[in-house]
Amino acid sequence: MTVPDLTHRETRALELMDDPDCDLVALERTYRHFALVNGVVAGWRRVYRRRIRPLLEASPDGRLTVLDIGSGAGDVPRALADRARRDGYHLDILAVDPDPRAHAFATAERRSPVPGAAPGRDATLAFDRTTSRALVDEGRRFDLVLSNHVLHHLDPVDLGDLLDDSARLATTLVLHNDIERSRLAYLLYAAATLLPFRGSFIRHDGLLSIRRSYRVDELRREVPAGWKVEGQFPFRLLLTRTGTPETDLEAAAEAAAAQGAGGAAAHPGGTDA
Repeated sequence: MTVPDLTHRETRALELMDDPDCDLVALERTYRHFALVNGVVAGWRRVYRRRIRPLLEASPDGRLTVLDIGSGAGDVPRALADRARRDGYHLDILAVDPDPRAHAFATAERRSPVPGAAPGRDATLAFDRTTSRALVDEGRRFDLVLSNHVLHHLDPVDLGDLLDDSARLATTLVLHNDIERSRLAYLLYAAATLLPFRGSFIRHDGLLSIRRSYRVDELRREVPAGWKVEGQFPFRLLLTRTGTPETDLEAAAEAAAAQGAGGAAAHPGGTDA
């Protein structure tokens, strides 16, 4: 097969599922395949083990509030909630997506708050057709804000808006998980999806997603101060932020106060000299 030039991000071509007039049967097939595809490629088991479970362990009641932005078919928040439940912890998750088709699919798939959970007692999962900006305007806050495969869909302005919203909504941690563009990732995904996902957008949109995704150095140039970009094996990017704008300001104020106190100690009398 011919591999396209991956030197630079593809920013003009749009994924088929982003077309509001796309084939709805193929779109539903795509949504149904997401649990398998994300389970294999997205790396949320590792992210949960290294980033989310430690927060649950540190929580006095073993609970966290979570916001999933651009939740699509809802498979990622379901999997995270179920994993936490099996570990004896509790995630209260709000999964939001403004796309009416994704919201309809996610809510239609819902059978109980979380597979295997006791309604009203264990992990809670709610879906809402809304945006991160609307939640900011409502004054909502969450312990953890996350997304899966959202970054590569966004232009620079929308990316900046997402990061601003995420920082305002999260009290503890933000985790944006996405693909890292590479030739090998493209070849492996093309081979793995050649036959199994016919009649869906999995192959076409997945390959385009790789072309649209960032490399580590590219994403670092795009994000403002306070954000950290990490490469994850294999072919993954994790964009993280701890704290909030308010805590950043508090830390800066404390650092300035400490520096001032240190200067006064070193130079007694200060401005009176």
